[in-house]
Amino acid sequence: MIVEVDGGQHANDSPDRTRRLEAFGYHVIRFWNNDVLSNLDGVLTEIASVLGHR
Repeated sequence: MIVEVDGGQHANDSPDRTRRLEAFGYHVIRFWNNDVLSNLDGVLTEIASVLGHR
């Protein structure tokens, strides 16, 4: 699993990069910078949830 933290500058690149990484067998989970800074508990909960389902 790959966890990416993105700012606005990555908004247009994300779908293409995600597809390339998934082609190599990775699962990509992405959060905006603001989510990490303002809701770290929620971000960590989501990461744990995804790991629990994999």
